[in-house]
Amino acid sequence: MVILLADDKQNVLDFITPLLEQQGHIVEIAGNGLAAFEKAQQQHFDLYIIDHLMPFMNGIQLSKNLQKKPFTVNTPIIFMTTQNTTDVIALTRSLYFHAIIAKPINENSLLNAVNEINQLNNTNTSRYSL
Repeated sequence: MVILLADDKQNVLDFITPLLEQQGHIVEIAGNGLAAFEKAQQQHFDLYIIDHLMPFMNGIQLSKNLQKKPFTVNTPIIFMTTQNTTDVIALTRSLYFHAIIAKPINENSLLNAVNEINQLNNTNTSRYSL
């Protein structure tokens, strides 16, 4: 899969990028929400992994913008947050995420979510709302 990873923390990018590349995925990175949105308009991605709190455009606004565009509306999103995931689910009820993952990132949780999306993409099944 081609994955867009959006996070403003270099240590997160440095941890997740090789982890996904070792699984055979191609990873593009963006250091903020605006840069991620611009990249999403220029290239097709199979998955977005988006951090909640970023400069210029936070993860919630980025997700809303992606879900408004015909080119990006059907692309699965994994949402990462340092906030309480229950609070984030309540805050983002109108958005569709395949998974919400707490930070610090648990390697197995992230890989399981990515693998599940990869399987869904391979069987052409649509994502669901949390």
